[in-house]
Order: sequence, then C-alpha cells, then structure tokens
Amino acid sequence: MSSAISAAAEAAPVLAGMPLRERAGYLVKAADALLNAADELVPLAMEETGLTEPRLRGEIKRTAVQLKLFAEVAAAGEFLSVRLDAADPDFVLGPRPDLRRMLVPLGPVLNFAASNFPFAFSVAGGDTASALAAGCPVVVKAHPGHPRLSDRTAAIVSAVLPAGALSVIHGQDEGVAALKDPRIAAASFTGSLAGGQALAAIAAARPQPIPFYGELGSLNPVVVTPAALEARAGSIAEGFAASVSGSAGQLCTKPGLLFVPGALELSASFPPHKLLHPGIVEGYAQRRAAILGTPGVTVVVEGTAGDDGVTPTLVETDLATLVKHRDTLLQEAFGPLSIVVRYTPGEPLGETLLELVEGSLTAGVHVADGEDSPWLHDLVTTLQTLAGRVLFNGWPTGVAVTPAMQHGGPFPATTNPTMTSVGTAAIERFLRPVVYQDAPASLLPEPLRDDNPWNVPQQHSPAGSSLTWGSEIVA
Repeated sequence: MSSAISAAAEAAPVLAGMPLRERAGYLVKAADALLNAADELVPLAMEETGLTEPRLRGEIKRTAVQLKLFAEVAAAGEFLSVRLDAADPDFVLGPRPDLRRMLVPLGPVLNFAASNFPFAFSVAGGDTASALAAGCPVVVKAHPGHPRLSDRTAAIVSAVLPAGALSVIHGQDEGVAALKDPRIAAASFTGSLAGGQALAAIAAARPQPIPFYGELGSLNPVVVTPAALEARAGSIAEGFAASVSGSAGQLCTKPGLLFVPGALELSASFPPHKLLHPGIVEGYAQRRAAILGTPGVTVVVEGTAGDDGVTPTLVETDLATLVKHRDTLLQEAFGPLSIVVRYTPGEPLGETLLELVEGSLTAGVHVADGEDSPWLHDLVTTLQTLAGRVLFNGWPTGVAVTPAMQHGGPFPATTNPTMTSVGTAAIERFLRPVVYQDAPASLLPEPLRDDNPWNVPQQHSPAGSSLTWGSEIVA
C-alpha cells in the first residue's frame, strides 16, 4: 500500500505540469488498451461477478468512452476555469492588482471501487478517468468481489500511463490506512450507506480533512399520473419490471418505489441471475424477508432468492402503510425488488414524498401527452428537490455517459449534493482554485500567461470595465 501511494505522490507533480494534450493522449491510450484486452478481461469478469457477457462487453465499451470523453475535457482546458483580471488603477473600489485564477489538481486520489460495475466504476472507471484528466494520480482500493480482474485491468491500463499514475491495493485495512495517509488528497467511493458513512467519517477526522465523494444509496422514486396510467398502463408495467430486473436489480438507479393512482397489472418473467457476491445475497435476502413480512404489503410477483440466482420480487401497498412502516419499507433493497405504492389522485403527493423519501440519484414521473396542471408542477418541483436527475416517461436505469449527465443527489444518494460521478462535471471534484497576484510573467503557469501557450479558454476582466458594471441591466 505504501509503495502505491509513494508512487502516486511522485507522479502528482508530473501529471499536474504535463501539457494538456499530452495528458489527454494518455487517456486515449488507456481506453484503447482496455478495448484491445476485452477478450481477456470479459471472461475473467464473468467468472468473478456472475454478470453476463453482453452486459460486460457493453460496460467495457462504456468505460473506454468515459476515458475518451475525459481526454476531450483535458485537451480543451475549459475545466481549468481560467480568469484574468488586469491590473486596474481606476477600479471602482480602489486600485486592483493583477489577478490570475485557475484550478489545479488536488493530488493523489484514493478510489474505492464498486462491486456492481467491475469496469465502469472500478479500476479504470469514471472516478479514475476524471481524476487523471484533472491531473491527479489514482490509487484504487479494489473491490473484493473481483480482485483478479482489478489486478489485470490495472496492469493493462497502467502500462500505457506515466509511472505511478494508477495502482491498486486490496483489503479493508489497507483501504482505511490509505484513506488516513497524509499524501492522499481526496477520495471517491461507490457502495453501501454504512460503508460510505464510515469512510467519510475517517476522511473528516484526519488532522487535515480531505474531500470524500461517496455514492451511498438511493430509492429512485417514480410517479405515474392518472392520465399516464389510463393512456399506457401496459407499457408502464412492462418497463418498470424490466428496469427493476436489469442486472438482477444491482444498479444504484433501480426504481425502488413506484407510485400509481390505481391498479397496475404486473408480471416479471426473467431467468434467474446470480448476485455479485455472498454479502449481497445475504443482504438482499434479509431486506426481502423484512419487506414481505410487513403488515399491509401484498406480494404481486413473489420471485426467488438464493445462492444460485434470484428472480424479481414485486410487492404492493398503499400510502398509509408506507407511512406507518417507513422504517422497514424505506430502505434500499439492493437486488431485484421494488414496491408499488397506491395513492389517491389529487392528494398532495409531493408533500408526502418530501416527508418520506430521502435524497436520491434519480426521480421520475410518467405523464400523458400534453398533460399540465398545478399539481403536476408541484410534483416536479418536489422531485427536483429530492434528486439529481429528474426523468420524464422513462426509467432511471441506464446512465448516459455524456457532458450534461448528473449522477449524484442529496444525502444519502451522495455525501456531497453538488457532486456527480458521471458527466464532465465529475472532474471538478479533484481540483482546487489558486490565484496568482502580481506574479512575474516568467513564473506564471502556462494557462495564466498572456501568450497562452496551451491555448486554453481565458475569461478576461480588462482595466476600466468596473466603471460600467450594471449599466446595461434594467432593475
């Protein structure tokens, strides 16, 4: 563990000072290396995780796309947020010095890999891609569910990166020790609420606390309006079952609650699917038993749960039961189980959701064509308060790897409501601002120089501009 962090600490100034297009080139090389090794890595991932070949081949492609997306971000340089304020003796508040601001990398990042995405949220996944694009070396604490895959992926990808840019450690004790190491400047995590909270507390209790970006748990509520139910109940039921069942429900965006204003005919005929590892099997069996044993909960699709595989379980209840048994029912069930909740049309559902449902990664609403009402506006406002992504007439499983994506939300979805772990804004987690004041030109970093050798976007505030601030705005 210590050698991995030492190597990362030595690599940090190298990555930070590297020209942006060169840094971007390494990310492209990493993506190509991953794709070229797919025929070796996918069977290994299948053996260790139980996930299917089509799912894993799609995921390895997504992982490569993430790396290439962040290569584009790194090369463009906009993420540096360069701002240049010229020295101004006539500044309205008194003489202004020459100020030049940019974002710089934090330093070595510790990434706690996820179990359910052995490529996309693991060794070479989105956290690693965004940290490397920011100029931060990465130490990955591998997930115990796929250790051999983690080591092999790291060997393949690190071979095309600068020395020390990417390494892997194993074991809970090693991960905690790394989190406490003063050379680690930030940490990212995807996993359970309990595990994430424990690690966040360690990061905050350090002599020098560091940012901890954790994705912890999410119920992802979806509401169906009366008009939408009348218009397309069958397709809604079908889409819901497929979303709950995808990857055996082992997705952080699985819809855990579906609110409907009437009857919904549900079925879920899917073959058994193995869960990722014994810990998830045990946790899912316990949550399923607790939910099925709750008074007022009716089993619609019973499903199965066992070491050899699971099939979807769908249950139904009403809003009053959900309120009464919130302590049991409003906990994430990581696996193919979801709760359908009946509500009365016209009641203030938004108020109830705010009272019951904690922060989620996503929230959704199914509406009819042209539907609009004050009730619906209030509901959408509530969903925005609850979640980082609000979907209309769709299902939350499936997260587009694209610049505008937000994959984060209020606690407990994430430890920081402003973070995202997907989309180009993810790079902002691993940067901090620095201002150079009245610096000699020869000592300025390249992005802050007047000749702009890296050709990055620069925002200028020229001398004299403060005299006209607000003059073109009508109050």
